[in-house]
Order: sequence, then structure tokens, then C-alpha cells
Amino acid sequence: MTGGWKAKRFWRDVSVSEAEGGYAVLLDARRVLTPGKIPLTLPSRAMAQAVAAEWAAQDGEIAPLSMPFTRAANAAIERVAPQRAEVAAMLAAYAETDLICHRAAAPRALADRQAEAWDPLLAWADATLGAPLIATVGVLPVAQPEPSLAKLAQQVAALDAFRLTGLHDLVTISGSLIVALATAAGRLSPDAAWVMSRIDEDWQIAQWGEDEEAATVAAHKRTDFLRAAQFWAMSCES
Repeated sequence: MTGGWKAKRFWRDVSVSEAEGGYAVLLDARRVLTPGKIPLTLPSRAMAQAVAAEWAAQDGEIAPLSMPFTRAANAAIERVAPQRAEVAAMLAAYAETDLICHRAAAPRALADRQAEAWDPLLAWADATLGAPLIATVGVLPVAQPEPSLAKLAQQVAALDAFRLTGLHDLVTISGSLIVALATAAGRLSPDAAWVMSRIDEDWQIAQWGEDEEAATVAAHKRTDFLRAAQFWAMSCES
């Protein structure tokens, strides 16, 4: 025999209902649970509706990879919530080597493009987040101001598990805590943030052409980044 047993659709109707602490998704009368059998309690109706739509779209065998919001919600409950402090600390640490702080020495046109895009974000982090950071040339780390790092860590640590889950992909995909926080705050649109995180890669593509495999990877990352921004936004709704 090859393969194994796969779960199949057993329900007819999918609905959303209020539940203690948020919202639930019902398959007929059955409440959706996480893989660890924890009730899937979602923080907003918008997120519950997005999760419900994924379950409603299943036809025949259940395909978890086609259910990104469900998987992210499961991760928030089962993986992020139990180790929220550790996840927050890991994300906050990106500020120590934030993408937008590391600039090219040459060519001048690339350095100018980085400065044009990233300097306003550093100014925003200073004025709005109270966290000035230092830009440097090259990839070697530069000691960032400890008060700034502490301020950013405090802000990230204050997030609940669902917002932290959304922020996680915004940070890790972009390589920048500041880009992620600017996206979360509405300072950048998700599309603009994605472009801003890709300045170096897009410069190389313009010079040498695009590699098909790299383009496919980038397209998947862009989809994941935009979806993380959606997940964050739904986490903030009531």
C-alpha cells in the first residue's frame, strides 16, 4: 500500500458563531479544533470568516496547505501562545541587524535607492516608536542603541499570540523588524513594504536578469508576506 489515510469532508455547512473569548467556526454543529484538539477560538469575526471560507472550499480530501489562515491560527494557539515571550524576543532581535540599517558601499545608485526608501523608515522609527537606529555600510553588525532595542522589544512583547503570529512572517520574510512594524501600523501598505524589502534583490535582477527558480521562490514569499499582513489586520479587528 502507498500513502495513508487522509481526512475527507464530512460536513455540509460551515458557519461562524460567537464563543467565549472570540469566535468559533462550526462544521455543521461541530466546532473546529486545532490539531491538538484545542477549540479554535479566533479573535475577530473577520478572521473566523476567513477560516470558515477555507473549510467551505474543501472538496473531498482535506488539503491543509490550501488553508493558510487556519494553519496560522493553529500556530498562534498551539505554538506561539505557549512560548510567546521567546517568540517576541526572537523577533525583537531582528532590530540588532535590521535590513534597512545595512547599506551598500557601491554602486552609488543602489546606495541612493536604499537611502531614499529606508531613511524615512528610520526617521519614523525614531519619531513614532521612540527607537532611533544607526545605519551602516556593509553587512557587519553595528551596535544599536540599547534604549532603542529595549523599546522595540517592549512593544513586540506586548502583542498577543495572534498578532505575534502575523508579525512573525512580516519580520522573517522581510528581514526587517522596522518594515514589519511599519506595515502593521499602516505606515506602509503591504505591497510597498514587500517592494521595500526587495531593493537589493531587484537591483541584482535589473543588472543580471531574473532566475526562474529564484523568481518562483520570491513569488511564494510575496504571497506569504501579503497573507501575513492580512492575518495581522484580522487579529486587530473586534
